[in-house]
Amino acid sequence: MMGRFDFLLGDWRLEYKVPKSAFGEAACGTGTGTFRRALHERYVFFDYSCSLTTGEAQAHAVFARDEKAGLYRDWWFEDSGNFLTATCNFIGDDVLCLNWHDTLLVQTFTRVAPERVILKMEHPTAEGKYEPILEVIFTRR
Repeated sequence: MMGRFDFLLGDWRLEYKVPKSAFGEAACGTGTGTFRRALHERYVFFDYSCSLTTGEAQAHAVFARDEKAGLYRDWWFEDSGNFLTATCNFIGDDVLCLNWHDTLLVQTFTRVAPERVILKMEHPTAEGKYEPILEVIFTRR
């Protein structure tokens, strides 16, 4: 079941665009990241590091299939000590959606070309729309 992650596997160059929002000031920057299978291909790990105009960051994510619930899960660990969990769903072969628990944040990884993926994180507004709070362009290295 972890084959659904194939479009994300590999090494990536990252370009960050963070608009000013309720979550913080505008920022931009670059980084690198790697998606890889682990532990007899039962998990997918994502490791990244970046340098933004607001500082540097590193994180580690673990994606797994929850067979009992029939869905995917993600555990996110940041070097800041922040820890989040998400429930994940694939929309077709090229889009992974994440619903971050204990928040109203939604995130999507969308393959827009064979060597390019766009990550978008959004938050709902009072008007019932979604406000972008992060965009990362992944280009395969």
